[in-house]
Amino acid sequence: MTTTNAITRLHAVTREVDPATDPLDGFDPGGFAWLHHRTRIVTSGVAARLGPADVETGLAAVTVDDAVDLPGTGAIAVGALPFDPDADGELVVPARVFGALDGRAWVTEIGPSRHDADTPVSPPTRFSVVARRSRAEWRTAVEHALDAIGRGELEKVVLAREVLVEADTPFDARDIVRGLVASQPGSFVYASEGFVGASPELLVRRTGSVVESRPVAGTTVADSDEALLALAASVKDTREHRFVVDGIVDVLDARCEELTVATTPQVAVFGPVAHLATPIRGHLHDPAPTALEVARLLHPTPAVGGTPRDTALHAIRALEGFDRGRYAGPGGWVDARGDGEWAIALRGAELDGARARLVAGAGIVAGSQPAAEWAETQAKLEPMLRALVRP
Repeated sequence: MTTTNAITRLHAVTREVDPATDPLDGFDPGGFAWLHHRTRIVTSGVAARLGPADVETGLAAVTVDDAVDLPGTGAIAVGALPFDPDADGELVVPARVFGALDGRAWVTEIGPSRHDADTPVSPPTRFSVVARRSRAEWRTAVEHALDAIGRGELEKVVLAREVLVEADTPFDARDIVRGLVASQPGSFVYASEGFVGASPELLVRRTGSVVESRPVAGTTVADSDEALLALAASVKDTREHRFVVDGIVDVLDARCEELTVATTPQVAVFGPVAHLATPIRGHLHDPAPTALEVARLLHPTPAVGGTPRDTALHAIRALEGFDRGRYAGPGGWVDARGDGEWAIALRGAELDGARARLVAGAGIVAGSQPAAEWAETQAKLEPMLRALVRP
């Protein structure tokens, strides 16, 4: 972790560049990437590491020469935090940032930039894919969760399972990010020190006093128009989705002068799966909390934890049998103004040389069927498996 004295010696210089520049040309596979429609941020090097509670003070301590003055310019902190809100986490103040927003692009240098030359590695051609939990073990965990729901202890809990992929050569994070940008339109493509993925779920975006969220919950395989219509009409999925919307509204409503929530969920398609999604938009009270502060207040939402929150987290620890790590935690960026974007880090993989760990979950509510929830996790794993396993 960087000390306060060390970060006060940092200086950030932001200058405008040609927006036609390919942002991934400067991507350090151990760095951070955030690629979604309007906003593109790609980093290399590490100027400092900060605990989440120290980010606002730390960024404010960096001296800034910013000729662009847009959200994401100047000093920023980036990364992905653990799912477990009690676990330690850290964010990175990168040494070099390429950013683009609404047709303008810039480069920020913070301290000494490090961009090591890549060593060419042939892409993998042989793979093994192993589910760490059997269908029978999954069924038992889901049944335990349903028993707790039946006793009134829980309304919803999200259970996840792991899949390991082994390849014959190391995975190339840059190649995977490029593939996700091409194959997962509409998703937040992210990379953070070997953790890569494409999330459908905006946890929070803050621009000035404006705050936005777009929770997704309720899932179907998007293989026909009939499936999409059935999702929109599903009582079970609508109830599951409502838990998430209500949880986010409870947090934002107390911090907003006004808050607008769509009355009917949209059906949003992300590759092989579709979700119910509800746009939420508000104006924060002054002084407005930073995007990172709002993300930490919201996390974990019922979309990835459950409700009641503490009971659901206890059930997850008891029933899943593994540490989620950064899966389903907040991932994104925040600048010194407090503006930023954070998604829930879903549809991702932790890369470790030639090994990748994938995790996918399903929301368990009254009426859930273990086989259907297993199929849901299979559909959620598919985009990342396609990005990794390309013989």
